[in-house]
Amino acid sequence: MNPNDTIGEILGHKGSQVWSISPNATVFDAIQMMSDKNIGALLVIEGDRLVGIITERDYTRKVALKGKVSKQTAVNEILTGVVVKVTPESTVEECMRLMTDNRVRHLPVVEGERIVGIVSIGDLVNWIISAQTSTIHQLQTYISGYPG
Repeated sequence: MNPNDTIGEILGHKGSQVWSISPNATVFDAIQMMSDKNIGALLVIEGDRLVGIITERDYTRKVALKGKVSKQTAVNEILTGVVVKVTPESTVEECMRLMTDNRVRHLPVVEGERIVGIVSIGDLVNWIISAQTSTIHQLQTYISGYPG
């Protein structure tokens, strides 16, 4: 595990489950699904096409702070339509840079037009922590096993 590992490797460990919602669903339904699944974002899919992403941040900034009613507001009214995407071949480091530069916390993973997964900043941080823990363990083993 290291920052040059691919997103495909992360998906191989965490799985490729993707939760999505229709653009015509209510924001309330989206927030309810995020709560039920304990996730912070949903892909917005129309037919088989990715049309956007809705996040907890979208809800707080575009509904709660604007005085809108979540049960009367459609997802397509507040979704983020320009979605930063990656491929399974993208590296952890590239994705962390994309997230930082674009100020996003979730990246859909696509092969062509097909969605194959999603990664969050938490997924990437956990991967890096695991890589560092493994490296530390290897170094400790090497040092303690080195004849003095």
